[in-house]
Amino acid sequence: MVNAPYPGDAASPKQLIQLAAAYREAAKALLPSGKKRDQLSRAPWRLIAIHAVELYLNAALLHFGLASTKIRNLQHNMAARTNLAIAKGLTLRKRTVSHLETLSTNREYLTVRYSPEVPATISQITRLNATLEELSEKVTRLIGA
Repeated sequence: MVNAPYPGDAASPKQLIQLAAAYREAAKALLPSGKKRDQLSRAPWRLIAIHAVELYLNAALLHFGLASTKIRNLQHNMAARTNLAIAKGLTLRKRTVSHLETLSTNREYLTVRYSPEVPATISQITRLNATLEELSEKVTRLIGA
């Protein structure tokens, strides 16, 4: 068996920004399809939005010189990504940092990906959207994409 490179290992921060922006646009397109009192109908939007958030953080970490293998080893831990990015110089609002930590604590990526039950602790739509928009703006500006 040949050891193939891991998908995305050669991606640049700008390429990750482009991918994150594509997921962000997909999330925007999915948002209206959710039904008001049916949180499960919002699961596809949440998954795409959280993935875009992760990609923006990955782009920042690559920009700051972290190796893709180290980023990948963080799995889907948004808190660890956030803490590393802040330590390297990314500035985020306190509410956004707190939300990113909550995403990890509540394991929202896994919850929306696999569970048909929607816990009461799941992020509010407006909070998740605000986190996504702030990361989009600040990381894109940081990298100059």
